[in-house]
Amino acid sequence: MARNRQPPTSLRRKVATRRPRKTVAIFCEGQRTEPEYLDALRREPDVRDAAAVDIRIEHIGGGAVPLTLVRMAVEARKRSIAEEGEIDEFWCVYDVEWPTHHPGLAQAADLAARNGINLAVSNPCFELWLALHFRDHGGFLDNAEARRLRRAHDGQADKGLDGAVYMPRRHDAARRAGALERFHEQNGSRCPDDNPSSGMHRLIAAVLPSAS
Repeated sequence: MARNRQPPTSLRRKVATRRPRKTVAIFCEGQRTEPEYLDALRREPDVRDAAAVDIRIEHIGGGAVPLTLVRMAVEARKRSIAEEGEIDEFWCVYDVEWPTHHPGLAQAADLAARNGINLAVSNPCFELWLALHFRDHGGFLDNAEARRLRRAHDGQADKGLDGAVYMPRRHDAARRAGALERFHEQNGSRCPDDNPSSGMHRLIAAVLPSAS
């Protein structure tokens, strides 16, 4: 009597399946603070491993204005597409500045929108984003006030930061910045009239979706 035979078990080793790494290029204008924050974010285990994100920071020194920054990102994206490069997303991180705005803010936003460049704009400046790591803030700020607010929380100088102080709080900052964005949307306020605000929460969500 013939026995029912089970199909033979394959002895071939199963190839482990991993999510493909997502490569993000970030162009930022700051001399120290923004690059140091982004570098600390890049080194976080949940960003580096769980989210499988490769962050490449393009630090543009010399006080590059937003329009210059976006133009550089647009050219880099065009080169990446032409060369079938591996960069998936391009971001620009810059400030609005108060009381005197950066020139070309509207042109920079329009150029970015037409060329697939994502923006993380802080209004008035990046220090507002840093302050949101510690508490909510809904009142208008100029640059000097934002820097004082940041110093009141971390006690550090204007330039540079300790990533270990900020990284554990980045989810709280993203939540607070998202609430500010919704507030301005409900009131029809757009850049540069959306003070205070920071689009950094969208960048955080892009490199770590669980933060959104």
